[in-house]
Amino acid sequence: QVQLVESGGGLAQPGSSVGMSCVGSGNIQNIRNMGWYREKPGQDREWLATITRPGVQKYSQSLRDRISINRDNDRNAVYLQLHSLQSEDTALYYCYASVLTTNSDAYKEFWGRGIQVTVSS
Repeated sequence: QVQLVESGGGLAQPGSSVGMSCVGSGNIQNIRNMGWYREKPGQDREWLATITRPGVQKYSQSLRDRISINRDNDRNAVYLQLHSLQSEDTALYYCYASVLTTNSDAYKEFWGRGIQVTVSS
């Protein structure tokens, strides 16, 4: 089995920064792409960033100037930092990973359960 566990996030002041982590565990042979989405109440899930295994980063154009994604392949982890926070950044943030499980021949997509970020003064 595979699980992705997010940590970090939480309550943050406008103009500050927030970081979050996502660590994979279980029967993991390899992880290809990893990334982050966020979801606001009543809205579709919004793509934020993706990072390939070699470390190539892609970002949503609307957040490109204040977002950063990184990963640690040895830890099966992906990280996200969001800067210059605004109230509009309040959302539930989800990590995802394309995982080749042990004794498997195909990659499958796994998701974390989500972590709350609330921007408020």
